[in-house]
Amino acid sequence: MLGFLKGDPKKKLQKAYEDKLGKALHAQRNGDLRTHGTLMEEAEKIYAEIEKLPAKK
Repeated sequence: MLGFLKGDPKKKLQKAYEDKLGKALHAQRNGDLRTHGTLMEEAEKIYAEIEKLPAKK
């Protein structure tokens, strides 16, 4: 009934994904490749979750 009040999970995941990518880029530019690798791995997991969500019509 009040479906318009529910947040879009895809938007939330997309924002988290972009945030992780930004942090990973920042870590890479600072020469912290270990952190970069960890953040990229986390970003890939979030992207996999985004791909599992059904397409919005």
